[in-house]
Order: sequence, then structure tokens, then C-alpha cells
Amino acid sequence: MSSTAEPSPLDHAIWSALNSRQKHLAEAFGSARRFLPEVSVLSAIALPGARAYADLAEMCQPGDRATLFDALPYQPQPGWVLVVGAPMLQMVRDPGSLSPGPAPAIVQNLGVADVPAMLELTRLTKPGPFSLRTHELGEYVGIRVDGQLAAMCGERLRVPGMSEMSAICTHPDHTGKGYAKLLMNEVARRMLERGDTPFLHVREDNKRAIAVYEAMGFRARRLSNFLVLNRV
Repeated sequence: MSSTAEPSPLDHAIWSALNSRQKHLAEAFGSARRFLPEVSVLSAIALPGARAYADLAEMCQPGDRATLFDALPYQPQPGWVLVVGAPMLQMVRDPGSLSPGPAPAIVQNLGVADVPAMLELTRLTKPGPFSLRTHELGEYVGIRVDGQLAAMCGERLRVPGMSEMSAICTHPDHTGKGYAKLLMNEVARRMLERGDTPFLHVREDNKRAIAVYEAMGFRARRLSNFLVLNRV
């Protein structure tokens, strides 16, 4: 794992996305930012501290959740309760690890008409938060088997020159068929075609997933923490 000498948008990925390529999907107050609630629970603060967390609280109602990626472990803040926190690995894909080629015929583009099926699949497999308008964050693709959405993959954070893979999931009835890898390669191919480098986030304790991603050409970049907070 290595760190870059120059600041990178990936050092503060959610903040970078909310202040650049996905600013149109953001809410802002002072030194805090968050996606529109119907899009995502991802939020960001400029720097950790009471003032920033107070700004974030101003945008939230009691019971709202906020998910942050922070370089430091969470320190208790007024108005917030930690629901879960864990080390998280950020990985970046080597562009040379992917061979160009057309999309496989079984891959379908997913859009607003597919949202009910996408919500059902993510509720079942729990790849991460997914809401009614999460699909607006980027392109999503999937594979259907007998009309059922069997697997999907898409994009979440978009920062200058880079895009994050997310919502990588397979229905339990269709695991072991290589669907997730096929879809990840297709999403990565589309990213690279438009000049974006693919990256993703994974819990550090998910060794099986990390091994799969490494075999696909992803390399560890930095370790941080993901924090799920509840507004009280």
C-alpha cells in the first residue's frame, strides 16, 4: 500500500465527488456536504471536528443516517451516535489489466424501470446502501435470468479522472457463475473508454473479496474508516 506525494481526489473521495462531478446531486451547509437523501446516505465534512459535524447535523433530521469515509477513527460528537465503524480499504484498478472488447450479449443496461428489481436485489444481498435514486450516480448494468435480476454492478462516486465501482452483488441463486466479474469488467471497460480510472472500497476484513479484486488488477491504495452515524 502506498500513498501519493501530491493530494489526490481519492484522499477525500466523497468530498471530492460532492464538490465536483456530482455537485448537482449534493446538499451543502458550511463545511459539510451530503448527497440528496433519496440518492445516497454518503456524506462528507471538510475536516473532522465539532463545527463540521454541527454543520452536517443542520442538514439532517433526527433518525437520519450519514455514512462517511474518514482517515481517522470516529470521535464522539454532539448530536450523533455511531452505528458502525470499521477499517476500509481503497483499491484502484491498473488500466493495463483490462483487455478492450465489446460488452457480452447477456449484459443489460439498467435504468429507472429496473429500480424495483435493483432495490430487491440490494435488500437481499446488502452490498451497501441503495435508494430510489442511487442509479442516478452513474451507469448500472445487470444480468437477468428468466426475468429475474441475477446480478448487477454500477458506479457511485465520481471524482475528477476516476469513478468508483459499487453495488456489486449477485442473487444467492446465481452465485458461482462469474456474473459479478463479468459485470465489473464491463463497468471498468466503460470507465476506461471515457478516460476514468476505476476504484472501489471494501472492508479490510473482507479478505475473500480483496483477493478477487486483486486477481482482477485492483491494488490497495490507502486504508481509512467508514462510519455510519445516526442523527439524534
